[in-house]
Amino acid sequence: MATSDQLLVVIDPVARRTEGESVRIAKDVLSAGATTKVCLPADPEEFARALARRGSRRPVLIGDDRALVRTVSLLHRRRELAECVLSVVPVGGLLSVAGSLGVPTGTVAAARAVLDGVERRLDLLVDESDGVVLGALRIPPAEPDAPQERSLDPAAHPWLRTCQTLVRTLAPSRPARAAVTGGPARLRVEVDGVTLVDLHQPVEAVRVVPGRSGTATVEVHPASVGAAAAPLLTTGRTVSVSGADFHYRADAAVSGPVRRRTWTVWAGAWGLTVPQQE
Repeated sequence: MATSDQLLVVIDPVARRTEGESVRIAKDVLSAGATTKVCLPADPEEFARALARRGSRRPVLIGDDRALVRTVSLLHRRRELAECVLSVVPVGGLLSVAGSLGVPTGTVAAARAVLDGVERRLDLLVDESDGVVLGALRIPPAEPDAPQERSLDPAAHPWLRTCQTLVRTLAPSRPARAAVTGGPARLRVEVDGVTLVDLHQPVEAVRVVPGRSGTATVEVHPASVGAAAAPLLTTGRTVSVSGADFHYRADAAVSGPVRRRTWTVWAGAWGLTVPQQE
């Protein structure tokens, strides 16, 4: 990548509020090596408008995995991923997706990779509703790896009880955790139209990971009694999962319940800046 590029640096609102020092460091490194325009969107709508108005500037995101997925989703829905090389400086509590894609999770190293790195074309998993998966898909969803937020004691803060009551009244009920994490599930997993496991065989877990070869790696762990059953491994371009209501974790977000979902690999769909190989 040429450091003479003009960069559009979009700072995720959450990163700006919670990781101010890391954001400042990233801006300083980027500004020292390239011409930058910094955008400070206050909400997702402003975030989307900033990306849409980037012109010829190369977009650079400062934020965590959730911001990265949101950015790729926006560009995908506009069908602008093919013409855009995205750079990211991971900042925040959820950085595993960015790290798995080859982006340094250290602020300075990531900012330097934006300036001096190279483009890597990556596959994308896309479902029927244009939802995207960058790093990994898991069924049932793994436990979130974000630190738990501290809770306040309603007895010590009477106003909190009123707020909680109002939220419960206005917000739709959330599924019980048992329904999300659950035990063995009866699912049909099909890869390129071939059934890998059917409803009669309960499964402990399903994992799908897009690669850089036009196919995804599919790993199914059958439930077993006694000796552990060997995982079923295959690769394919289209993965369909169906059965009883199930939730799934795509990168940093849990979705569902659904009874059927199909993901298709879009080969080389997006470009990400990563460090040059030594």
